[in-house]
Formats: sequence, structure tokens, C-alpha cells
Amino acid sequence: MPKQVAPDASRRSQTARRAILAAAFDLVGEVGYAKLSIEGIAAAAGVGKQTIYRWWPSKGALLFDAFLALTTEGEDGQTGALPDTGDLAADLKLVLRATVVELNDPRYDQPMRALHTEIVHDPALAADYAKRLDEPMRELKKDRLRAAQRAGQLAEDIDLDVAVDMLFGPVLNRWLQRTGPLNSEYADQVVDTALRGLRPREP
Repeated sequence: MPKQVAPDASRRSQTARRAILAAAFDLVGEVGYAKLSIEGIAAAAGVGKQTIYRWWPSKGALLFDAFLALTTEGEDGQTGALPDTGDLAADLKLVLRATVVELNDPRYDQPMRALHTEIVHDPALAADYAKRLDEPMRELKKDRLRAAQRAGQLAEDIDLDVAVDMLFGPVLNRWLQRTGPLNSEYADQVVDTALRGLRPREP
């Protein structure tokens, strides 16, 4: 009689988790965040509600994990450093243009807007977002600016956090508030304008 192999519970759990994350991301794009429900996600993923509540305390927390899972897929959950070709302006424009493309992607737009709205109203989710995504990304951006300082391309006395806000804040703000065209031309203008104020001053 062949030996029976016990089911792999961890593999089954991971399969269910991936199904839930995919269902949450797809559903919010279809029905909007206001109509997104744990019940609907559970039905789409083929799991029970309690399975979802075992891992996530709210649909906002679930949507954040779904967003992270999609954006880090194939990268082992790690976000790489910003490009450093020695040309700071070109590197920053490359990154901001890619950001613009992502923000304009219809599949990302609704989930990201929902996530940003929920962060405003959920302090716990805001803290989780800051710890797991915003702060690590900010450090990568600051690392690139520090390299530019060492190369004499940026003033040594600038506040790097403010510099990051100057470079990346306008694109996010325009996307959130829909105040004008969000395209590669705008990304380039942001970089050129910010760097004029961040470069070393002439003696």
C-alpha cells in the first residue's frame, strides 16, 4: 500500500493568501473602495471570512498587503536602490517618469487612491505604511542624494528629507488632486526646478 503524504498546510495557506490578495486588488478596481467588502473578497478568493480576519484586521490593511504583493512581485519583496549613473538629473527623471507611468496605470489608480484615503483615517494603517513602505523608500532616495552630495552635485547643507519632498511630492500631489497633466514632461520639470535650488551655490 503506497504511503500517504499529509497535505502541506503551509503551502495551502500561502495559496489561499495569494488568492485573497489578488481578489482584493482586482475587486477594488471593479467596485471601488466604498463597496469593497470582506465578504466579497472571501467569495472571490474561495475562502471563508474568518480566514481573512485571521491575517488582516481590516480591509485597509488587506489592500495595503495586496498593493505590496503586486508591486514587489518577482523581487523577493525587496526594492532596489535608485539608479546611479553619475548623472543625478537623468537618474531622478528616470525614476519620476516610471512613477508617473505607474500612477497613470488604470489597474493601480483605484487601489492606490483607496489606500491613501484609508491611511488618512486609520492611524494604525498609516504607521504600518510608513514603516514598511514609505520610510524604506525615503532612505533609498536619500542614499542617492547623499551620493550626489559626495560628488559635489548637491549642496552639503541641504535637508535631505526636504529635498526628497521637493523632488517626489509634486508628482504625488498632482496625481492625488488631479490638478493638471501628469506626464514625463511634468516629471522632468519637477527635477529641473528642484535641482536649481538644491545644487551648490556659487561662491
